[in-house]
Amino acid sequence: MITDPIADLVTKILNASRARHAIVEVRASRMSQQILFVLKQEGFIRNYKSVGQAPRQQFRVYLKYVAPGRTPAISQMIRISKPGQRRYRGVQELPRVLNGIGRAVLTTSKGIITDQEARRQKVGGEVLCYVW
Repeated sequence: MITDPIADLVTKILNASRARHAIVEVRASRMSQQILFVLKQEGFIRNYKSVGQAPRQQFRVYLKYVAPGRTPAISQMIRISKPGQRRYRGVQELPRVLNGIGRAVLTTSKGIITDQEARRQKVGGEVLCYVW
């Protein structure tokens, strides 16, 4: 039993990226699917797809690397809000990760979106993680 599946997702992607793996498999859930969708939209991963059948369904994540030195597109990924300490921010308090280079992934009433999209839609929410 995993008590924090989002932290597991973040850790697996970051460790695989640092080890220069091409793919990594993570547990499937609706929230992890939405987080992976946001990471793909923002260009941090190449793609992801569902493998296996329920209840052992997983997502195969294809990591993205910058061609010359094969440096990972994800250099850091930090879990912010945790099950024991939730971090909520209003629209005026939304963080800017590395002055806009990185992204904060939030869960809002409009779904899971980045900090930039939350500012555009004028909504706040729970800050799940930072990615850069």
